[in-house]
Parts: sequence; structure tokens; C-alpha cells
Amino acid sequence: MKLLKGSGVAIITPFKKNQEVDFLSLGKLIDYIIEGGVQYIVTLGTTGETPVMCKEEKKEIIQFTFDHVKDRVPVIVGIAGNNTKELVKEIESSDINKAIAILSASPYYNKPSQEGIFQHYKLIAEASNKPIILYNVPGRTGRNLEASTVIKLANEVENIIGIKEASGDMLQCMRILKDRPEGFLVVSGDDAIALPQMACGMDGLISVAANAYPKEITSIIQYCLNQDFISAKMINDQLMDAYDLMFEENNPAGIKAFLFEMGMIQNQLRLPLVAASEQLQKRIQAFLK
Repeated sequence: MKLLKGSGVAIITPFKKNQEVDFLSLGKLIDYIIEGGVQYIVTLGTTGETPVMCKEEKKEIIQFTFDHVKDRVPVIVGIAGNNTKELVKEIESSDINKAIAILSASPYYNKPSQEGIFQHYKLIAEASNKPIILYNVPGRTGRNLEASTVIKLANEVENIIGIKEASGDMLQCMRILKDRPEGFLVVSGDDAIALPQMACGMDGLISVAANAYPKEITSIIQYCLNQDFISAKMINDQLMDAYDLMFEENNPAGIKAFLFEMGMIQNQLRLPLVAASEQLQKRIQAFLK
């Protein structure tokens, strides 16, 4: 928990114009993020466009990330799915020995009951030799991971060590924080409301915005951990318009538009996602100026 308390980044996957993974840009982005002070990196999250990647590409990205990070910061690997049996096989066959943990979004589209979600996580946790971090993002999965289910998993499944909470429901977050067992990690998955969530007692943030603003996001989170919310708010206020722009159309189109304007990547996404609209791109340009 100590290693994962603070700022993490859900890193994007840069693509070339021919749609191949741009490993040169990925390496530069990893360096930029680490130099910005971020405590850890999450690779192969939704922000990394994993739904449109084949298994071989995922393996290459995992290995490249481990090799390029070189133990400078911990690495979390995203592995999720809505076919529990196949997900267990994927976890067992993935070369993730250098990962500190697995981040796994709750099963999407199937819309299981809370008991189904509990049994899904229980099975993958038992099959994994790495700790599991739950990921609640009902806007994408179609089913909320309720606070009572989180607490049940935290208490009953030893290998589940925390949650990335991205429901946007502050009351639910407060219930999890109130009832969590000692040592259970609770981090925000939403840049825009991370500051008030930290004030409620969260342990950090897995950020999208930190791809472009690692120093600023890290400063906000560290100020919050030190109970200096005035200093955190001063920086956060400067980024609030950026958060809106990043998520206005879709993620990661927004953050990729920022990184493109900063000269760090080519502005390429894979269908069904497309690059930010011309209008949004101009507003991002104006913000950056």
C-alpha cells in the first residue's frame, strides 16, 4: 500500500500513422512521466486502448514498459474481461513477474449481480500470484460495484488489496472509506473530483491528466496527503478546464490531443475511437497557449 499511495498514471498507448504501436514515443512518455514525479505507472488500462489490441501487442507493451521503466517506479498491469474463465487463463499465462499488482475492471456488458461480481473477483484473485486492485467504472461497464461488495471482497479475499474508484458517487466513496479494513488501498479514478475525494480520505489517484501534467498532478496529490488542501486547490484550479477538455468527447482522444499539441506523440487512435474534433482541438490549443 505504501508504494501505491500517491499519484499513478494510466498511460496512453501512442500509435504511428500506420496504426502500429509507437514504442519510441512510449519510451519518451514514460521518461517524462517518471521525471514528473509520478509514483507508479498503470499500463494496459482503458486509457491505453486495450480493447483494440491483440494479445501479442499487449505482451510487447508489458515487456517494453518493464524494460524501459527499469525499476524506477512500480508498474501495475491492467488485465480485465467479462469471461471469467478466460480471464483466469490470461492472468496465469501473462508474464507479469515484474508487476506490483493487477488492475482489473469489473465485468462489463454482462451486467452481473453483486454476487456474480464477487465470485468473479474471488476466482481471479485466487488464480493470481499478484495482488488484485478492483476497478469500479460503471460508466464503462454498465454495472456499479457497490460499496458493500467492495468491503466484502476486502475482508474475505486476501489477495485483493485495493480499489480504483471511478463511479463519481461521493457518498459511495465515503462509505468505502468508512468501512474499509486497515491497509486496504482506495484511490480515485477521476481527475476532476480527486481533490475532494482525497479530502475524504482517499490514498491517491490513478490519473489520465498526469500523462500531460505529471508534476502538477503529483503536487496536488502530495499536498492532499499532507493535508494542505489550499495549496492543492491552487494547482487544481488551473487544471479544471483541462479536465473538461480531456473528457469532453472520449478518453483517450482528449489526452492524446493534449500530448500531440505538446509534441510528444502523433494524434492517432484506433477505431472505433477517433481523434478529437477540429473544434475541440482548437480549444485545447487555446488552453495550452
